[in-house]
Amino acid sequence: MSRVTVHAFGDESRRSSYLLAAAILTPAELAAARVLLRALRQGAQPRIHFQAEGDPRRRKIVAELVSAGLRTRVYTGCGPDEAVRQACLQRLVHDLVAMGAQRLVLEGRGRPEDLADRHTIRHVLGPRPSSAGLVYEHLRSHEDPLLWVPDAVAWCHGAGGEWRRRVTPIVDTVIDLGRL
Repeated sequence: MSRVTVHAFGDESRRSSYLLAAAILTPAELAAARVLLRALRQGAQPRIHFQAEGDPRRRKIVAELVSAGLRTRVYTGCGPDEAVRQACLQRLVHDLVAMGAQRLVLEGRGRPEDLADRHTIRHVLGPRPSSAGLVYEHLRSHEDPLLWVPDAVAWCHGAGGEWRRRVTPIVDTVIDLGRL
């Protein structure tokens, strides 16, 4: 049986721990998910940023994501934010290579931080990165609505309680790296 290729979209949240969430979609799911997410914007809103949304909007957005059957993964750990991020990113990239992922899109954080991410990704992919078949890039959140999915999932998972319960149906895996 052949593996279905996937695309991953990642974003972070900081709470009592650091969270890196990734939405995992097949190429056939990309267009419909983008249409759904764009339709969830209000008015001239350029993007959905979960932290800035009110609770009624958050509930609606999460309900739509769950209804769409999207799949996500959450990586978390405690310690200095950048060290935890790079450890989470390293694990995510290992997992994506094992899944046969074609593309990873991370929300850009700025030049020095994006360079740190690229260094980590290149380290994981090794001396022959093209053999892994994974391409990666950083985009701003308004450049691809699929970045709004991990933003929402990371926020909800980190908030705990009701919010974590609401998003749990689309979280396939939670990987806790512990204290770094």
